[in-house]
Amino acid sequence: MSLNNRNYKLKIMKSKRKTIALQIESSDSVVVRAPYRMSINDIEKFIDKHKVWLDKHLIKMREIEKLSEKERKYTDAEIRQLAESACTVISERVRHYAPLVGVDYGNITIRNQKTRWGSCTAKGNLNFNVALMRAPIEIMDYVVVHELCHILELNHSDRFWKEVERVMPEYKTYEKWLKDHVYLIKSFT
Repeated sequence: MSLNNRNYKLKIMKSKRKTIALQIESSDSVVVRAPYRMSINDIEKFIDKHKVWLDKHLIKMREIEKLSEKERKYTDAEIRQLAESACTVISERVRHYAPLVGVDYGNITIRNQKTRWGSCTAKGNLNFNVALMRAPIEIMDYVVVHELCHILELNHSDRFWKEVERVMPEYKTYEKWLKDHVYLIKSFT
């Protein structure tokens, strides 16, 4: 297949890099990052070799974009109302899990964050994204446990993940759900 006869826009960016890589920008735009010395013929062979991977991820990107289009933007009043509900619901989940993690915590704040589901300060204050109110309860619980474990380990070291796993052995499933549903955050921002 020729570089021009594809169902997506293809941009080739050459640089001093040593390897070639594919980057999906959107459901109809792909970037190939290649070394200066690589020929167009070799780039085409690389793309064809990775066609199955590329098609799979382009389809996934289309599905995410369709879901994002369906998601309406919330008004400020709706976000405030959802945040009030989140204060109650998430605070209950924090009170439930804190003894299981074995920590005390500071203040709980609900925010309309653009990129994070939650965060924890060095003083043990917890911040949670209002978008969690649109996630299943087990996902909310995972974020709560994740942030509570940061009170013990303010990093993502092996010790941190062992603490998360001790309280929630199936955490990797929930972590994947969050990555796959990050578009939920965008409908609030």
